Amino acid sequence: MTTILSARNLSKRYGAVEVFHGLTVHIRAGQRIALVGVNGAGKSTLLRILAGLEEPDEGQIVRARGLRTAYLTQEVDLQLRGPLFEQARRAFPHLQALEQQLRAMEAAMASQEDKEWPALVERYAALQARFETAGGYDYERKIAETLQGLGFSPEQFGRPAETLSGGERTRLALALALLQDPDLLLLDEPTNHLDIQAIEWLEGHLQRFPGGLVVISHDRRFLDQIATHTWDLDFGSLEEYPGNYSRFLVLKEERLARRRLEYEAQQEFIAREEAFIRRYGAGQRAREARGREKKLARLERLERPQEHRQLRFTFTTSARGGEKVLTTEGLAVGLPDRPHPLFTCPDLEVRRQERIALVGPNGCGKTTFLRTLLGEIPPYAGRVLLGQGVVLAYYAQTHTWMDPEQTVLQAVQEACPMGEGRARHLLGRFLFSGDEVYKRLGELSGGERSRVALARLTLTAANFLLLDEPTNHLDIPAREALERVLADYPGTILLVSHDRALIDALATQVWVVADGRLTPYPGNYSDYLAAREAAARPAQVEKARPARRERPAEEARARERRAQEARLRALEGEIEALEERTRALELEMERASEARQVGRLMELAHEYEAARQRLGSLYAEWEELAAQVE
Repeated sequence: MTTILSARNLSKRYGAVEVFHGLTVHIRAGQRIALVGVNGAGKSTLLRILAGLEEPDEGQIVRARGLRTAYLTQEVDLQLRGPLFEQARRAFPHLQALEQQLRAMEAAMASQEDKEWPALVERYAALQARFETAGGYDYERKIAETLQGLGFSPEQFGRPAETLSGGERTRLALALALLQDPDLLLLDEPTNHLDIQAIEWLEGHLQRFPGGLVVISHDRRFLDQIATHTWDLDFGSLEEYPGNYSRFLVLKEERLARRRLEYEAQQEFIAREEAFIRRYGAGQRAREARGREKKLARLERLERPQEHRQLRFTFTTSARGGEKVLTTEGLAVGLPDRPHPLFTCPDLEVRRQERIALVGPNGCGKTTFLRTLLGEIPPYAGRVLLGQGVVLAYYAQTHTWMDPEQTVLQAVQEACPMGEGRARHLLGRFLFSGDEVYKRLGELSGGERSRVALARLTLTAANFLLLDEPTNHLDIPAREALERVLADYPGTILLVSHDRALIDALATQVWVVADGRLTPYPGNYSDYLAAREAAARPAQVEKARPARRERPAEEARARERRAQEARLRALEGEIEALEERTRALELEMERASEARQVGRLMELAHEYEAARQRLGSLYAEWEELAAQVE
């Protein structure tokens, strides 16, 4: 694959804080790279540097000649005026210029005399051919397809763009980036403000994208669907891994486990050598002790593997309550001042410990439904009945309850009166320590505000949680921690979320809002997808077709495909053998560590690292070849 961008020894500081140091990366055409790391690791900074919008303090970037780059930032600042569709046409300035030339030439042709007509027709035909070759008769279709894929309806195409909300502006900016058809696409949180349907459309679009892609996202399933490689930006350094996010998790844990083993073995070796030097430094074995001391001074010390603090909390419940938690009768959901409900429901029943995911397009009424269950909005029609002993708690995605002048400490003490010591202990579980508890809520990042809201939620002791987009603003480690906590929660959960990984891990039912009606499906999100695909699949009877001789071109393609399949099988055999060898090396390293054979351990570690690097190359070749065979 052709390298389109190379960056070497990149470093970046803001004042006294070093964001990262010595990063070297290469991006090739066809690579789809997931850039992951905790909030604050420097992912957005690195993306801005790659986009050329910010300069590194050290290092250099080499771009392929004529490289066309499109960049989507989290903070969209579009200057908008005129209809939405016209704004999207800005992605094709060259075609608009050709189109204007064609219109001008048509006007000129209408006013020319017959003797000049042939020359004008010839020039017009040449210009029209250029326009057609450049996609001039197809680009408006692409615009409409992209806007609809990202959640804009055709009725909105003529809407004044200056009236768009913040989320709609972000979706328009994403559409403009995709429509530019760049060589390198840099996307910072592109799934923000997208509903599940739009996220799935974006996945399909990016899977077909032929250029290089670097994307930052906290949506784990999205990264699994699109990424061929993963960059892990952690503690100021970057490491590359082959494969998608799930594959990265496995490989990173293997690498961390090996580094812990090597570090602990070296520490044991150093402790033994230092004990020997202290014991024999002035005795008969003093010369040997001095020799060991010199060797120890020259030893390259391994650093202790660094690991981030993790959210550690639980949800407790009050009294168990009855078996039946919620029922509805003839329920319609909507706002009282509207002429029609947002959607209607069949008669629903929720039982204790069920976990229900409510999904649907943006604006369909999911939050209104939760507020109807809470009693904040009356049912448009019908009734909502809560079971005996049900205690509700609500996590609102907008955090409108927050007083920007209140401190983090005051926010949890307001939810449940307690002393400062207990409140600090609670906030420590949500990664607030030291003077951070005195930060004002108005100064917090989105992720920090979400952690405060979760901390308050743990104090409710509710047995029925209504959660509206609880993973918004949380980084991936925090999402995974929340997922574990909710999986262990003994109460009932009704969850609104676009996080399909979370829904897959938790849901026992999926309630889908579409076309003005709520429809329940048993199981998790993958089960719902399978049911949806089965319903959409038309009944087809395969008709037997008579065998025919392949034409030469088809025979050549068939031979090439057979060769590719043979190479795939060979690669799979080589990968399997090498994976077997790495597992054997891990066992040997464990035995060497137990036997305190430092020299042998280091030798095995070098062989293990070489094997992992070779595996990475084989994985990459297998992925590329598998994509061709598909």
